[in-house]
Amino acid sequence: MVVKRGSGGAVSRRSVLRGGVAIGGLATLPEPAIAAPARLAPRPPMGWNSWNSFATTITEAQVRETAAIMARKLLPFGYDVFTVDIQWYEPEAKSYSYNAHPVPTIDGHGRLLPAPNRFPSSAGGKGFAPLATDLHALGLKFGVHLMRGIPRLAVERDLPVLGTRTSARRIADTNSVCPWNPDMYGVDMRQPGAQAYYDGVFRLLAEWGVDFVKMDDMSRPYDAHAAEIEAAHRAIARCGRPMILSLSPGETPVVRADHVRRHAQMWRISDDFWDEWSMLEAQFTRLENWSPHIGRGGWPDADMLPLGKLALGARDTRFTPAEQRTLMTLWAIARSPLIMGGDLRHLDADTLALLTNREVLAVNQASSDNRPYFVADGTRIWSARAPDGAQFLALFNTGKALRQIGFDLAPLGLATARVRDLWAGSDIGVARGRIEQTLPGHGAGLYRLTPA
Repeated sequence: MVVKRGSGGAVSRRSVLRGGVAIGGLATLPEPAIAAPARLAPRPPMGWNSWNSFATTITEAQVRETAAIMARKLLPFGYDVFTVDIQWYEPEAKSYSYNAHPVPTIDGHGRLLPAPNRFPSSAGGKGFAPLATDLHALGLKFGVHLMRGIPRLAVERDLPVLGTRTSARRIADTNSVCPWNPDMYGVDMRQPGAQAYYDGVFRLLAEWGVDFVKMDDMSRPYDAHAAEIEAAHRAIARCGRPMILSLSPGETPVVRADHVRRHAQMWRISDDFWDEWSMLEAQFTRLENWSPHIGRGGWPDADMLPLGKLALGARDTRFTPAEQRTLMTLWAIARSPLIMGGDLRHLDADTLALLTNREVLAVNQASSDNRPYFVADGTRIWSARAPDGAQFLALFNTGKALRQIGFDLAPLGLATARVRDLWAGSDIGVARGRIEQTLPGHGAGLYRLTPA
């Protein structure tokens, strides 16, 4: 480590954005009144989701195999939410494309059911209850994906809405459709029985034992779907079971932060994120913009971690080792939910080590006052506060070439600091006035600074 005395004062920066409120007994600012459901996620959720590795095709056998691995290898580190992604109700689901005319499995009230050819334990009206029970026995929470709206098949058949005298055609908005998925119509929340439909959907999920719902086609455009976001929130409050609500995809507008926080615990800040550097670089700006809204039971979501084996086993992640560390460092310091997307059946030692560094995970789970600093082109820097008052510092080299990244300690209220490298798990010296590190192209470092 290069250690220098500060000679030029504080680093030059355009602005410093202040983020969330401390957790774990360190709250220093009064928290605003947040609806009780926001307390469902006092820390960023951690888990696994099937989309990056299985697309629409996951089966019960694959769920059980993957869940057993997750419980053994990731659960001890806090990854506890296991989510079955899109089209679990579609008997003929295939790859990353969608059938033009799907025939989903639904009940007599238009509610989606697991396809029994893919999830045999759901036969006889059991739904996901047997699977959820078995995952709970492993210590995991069970999550499912839902599309916004009501199945087009239910509208075609004009099925009755549970508990009402209305029907699917009367509550459906056939002009409100997802541009990339043909399964659903939107629900016109002005119609009698519209809320009852969503209440019935979430009541069924509660009966199955669902703990987490990733609800899709909700945030693009956000305002056009705000009434259905509110409907899902109300339905969860009425269903009799606590459920985390995660909104996806699209760029939730920062100006709607108060609204989304009242109605969900996670909200996507981008479209689907994959293993391309350009996508990762773009997430810096999005997370910087959202930094004032980190915490207090609500988490801006930079999307899943596309690490390890991906895309139906077709390839390994395209991120370099340096980029993988940058990904985990950024998600940690910005407190984005940590949802692994790679195929756990092929989890290699390096990826496992990346996911399970306890000191790095502690930044994601128990830091506060998370804030970005804009320093120079090719450089990004964030800081956060530890529960014991120490400072975390993340240095990012977003350029292509090896370079030295430095930061004056004065903005952190420090003159001299002992420095611990969290990725290496070792103390690396004392910084006086300034810390500087040499980082590879697209690389990152994450450090803990304590007064010396």
